[in-house]
Amino acid sequence: MTKSSQVDQDLIRAIAELLNKENLAEIEIEQEDFRVRVTRSYPVEAPAFAPPMQYMAAPQAAPAAAPAISSIPAAAPAAKEDLASNPGTLTSPMVGTAYRSPEPGKPAFVDVGTKVSEGQTVLIIEAMKTMNQIPAHRSGTVTRILVEDAQPVEYGEPLVVIE
Repeated sequence: MTKSSQVDQDLIRAIAELLNKENLAEIEIEQEDFRVRVTRSYPVEAPAFAPPMQYMAAPQAAPAAAPAISSIPAAAPAAKEDLASNPGTLTSPMVGTAYRSPEPGKPAFVDVGTKVSEGQTVLIIEAMKTMNQIPAHRSGTVTRILVEDAQPVEYGEPLVVIE
């Protein structure tokens, strides 16, 4: 073993120790014609599903002024499927959890009777820990809201009817 390769190995060991000491996943050093990159991987555990922290607050009471017709009962899945073909029905673009307000305790983006403009946010869907704003696909008045707050939704599921 040459003196140069011994120095290189000592340097690599020192870098690896620094990596462990500082709890780094990767470090790279480059000097003139010498470059070294040391990485390590961590075991990956499947995370348990938990709602975002902002939605873990105590449940909020529904607004007293919310009309009783704001959602379809679970006993009417056929009616919900028929709505998917209605041009006024906004359907879910993804699988996730629908939220009607930007955070717990805040007013809903829209309620039945709200006039909306095309592109206006009507709800958010959390998918893979990312909050995705769902815009109105047309201008009009919200006539039905088909999801409850924090309800899981499927791709293509009817969310809101805008007439």
